[in-house]
Amino acid sequence: MSHRIVQTCPDRSGARWEQILPSPDSAAATAVHVRLGNARRSDPVRGFGGAFTESAAWVWSLLSAERQQEVLEACFCPKKGLGYTLGRTHMNSCDFSLGNYSAVETPGDTKLWSFFCEQEPKYLWPFMAAAQQYRRELIPLLLSPWSPPAWMKTNNSMNNGGSLKPEYRDAWAKYFCRYIRELQDKGFHVFGVTVQNEPEATQTWDSCRYTSEEEALFIRDYLGPELEKQGLSDIAVYCWDHNRDLLAERVEAIMSNPETARYVTGAAIHWYAKGHFDQIEAVKAAHPDLEIIFSEGCIEGGVKLGQWDRAERYARNMIHDMNAGVTRWLDWNMILDLQGGPNHVGNFCDAPLIADTDTDTMYYQPSYAAIGHFSRYVKPGAVCLHTDVQGAFSDLDIAAFENPDGTRVVVICNATDSDVCVRVTTDVADATLATPTTAHSLTTCILDPAQHTQGA
Repeated sequence: MSHRIVQTCPDRSGARWEQILPSPDSAAATAVHVRLGNARRSDPVRGFGGAFTESAAWVWSLLSAERQQEVLEACFCPKKGLGYTLGRTHMNSCDFSLGNYSAVETPGDTKLWSFFCEQEPKYLWPFMAAAQQYRRELIPLLLSPWSPPAWMKTNNSMNNGGSLKPEYRDAWAKYFCRYIRELQDKGFHVFGVTVQNEPEATQTWDSCRYTSEEEALFIRDYLGPELEKQGLSDIAVYCWDHNRDLLAERVEAIMSNPETARYVTGAAIHWYAKGHFDQIEAVKAAHPDLEIIFSEGCIEGGVKLGQWDRAERYARNMIHDMNAGVTRWLDWNMILDLQGGPNHVGNFCDAPLIADTDTDTMYYQPSYAAIGHFSRYVKPGAVCLHTDVQGAFSDLDIAAFENPDGTRVVVICNATDSDVCVRVTTDVADATLATPTTAHSLTTCILDPAQHTQGA
């Protein structure tokens, strides 16, 4: 096996991960020198994935059998596609559903006697089952609620915010467990739950607000104890599930009480407030054992086919998230239609895969290629490495990893208008690899461990 370099450029984005040749390794050609160091921290990368939403499942259901298989291969095949090993799905409806629904529509049914999942078996669960059948193994799922049933909320609506009525906290905790059991009975595996999707946002779609005090109380007195009581203590609980900008504040408020903290595995983040990667670093410094996962990100405002800046936004976010301490990275909808839906309140967004369901045509967005620069080459169990970057040209975004087999992976996003040559040096026997990174390109270098030891 030899070192490899794969690259994606705007003018060659159809090729996606195109293998290119190294540059001559000369001082004259090298503008940036990247030396790989030791692991940044001990917690490993746990995988990459996307969200199973009802909207994505509905689009998938409208495709021909051939195109359906193409979607599964594109997302889950480790050799030809993204090689996803994780998934996220919604408990009750979300904005990327065909409408509002819950499993208990009978007001006041705190015993959950009327619990019935009517909508999920139509599109959502068949899509999830097909993915698992394709993978030939369980896909660990993160389960997130956008809203409790309307009758449990202060505004009597699943949309437009509101909050969980105190008298229904116990029933809502039991609802979590009942829904997890329902998924387990259908052959799915839930590895974790978030308490609430975007608890600080009042949205025109399914939403529910929690203050930090309310979230901490719900975890400590209801959700945590109920998971234990029902034999589901192996289900990870992630707080926050919202933008990075307020991550540290929310985590400190929740983790300050040991009785709450003992139920919390970690925190989940979104990217809709730009930057704030220092918030992840602050939380990891204060709570090294707390797992930070990226649970949702997408390009809002609908579909723009082939627009390259979407690839750069994905790559830069993924690089800085993982350098800061994120261990699981979950994209939002895997596939949507040409409008960026369906979405029951018109909140159209882009997705890595776009389908024209009238012509049975698939479009691979630049964001798809960007995700693959990580998910195809950075394996579960990898550790994120320190990088010492030297050179006059400092505007590249770079992350490096070491896989369990010793393979080193370096992902480089050149979002500038200049071509730059990058020389990568390992900390073992000074093995080097020089690679061209053209303007506005994504480049991944895969360094063979055998050549590390040979000093190649």
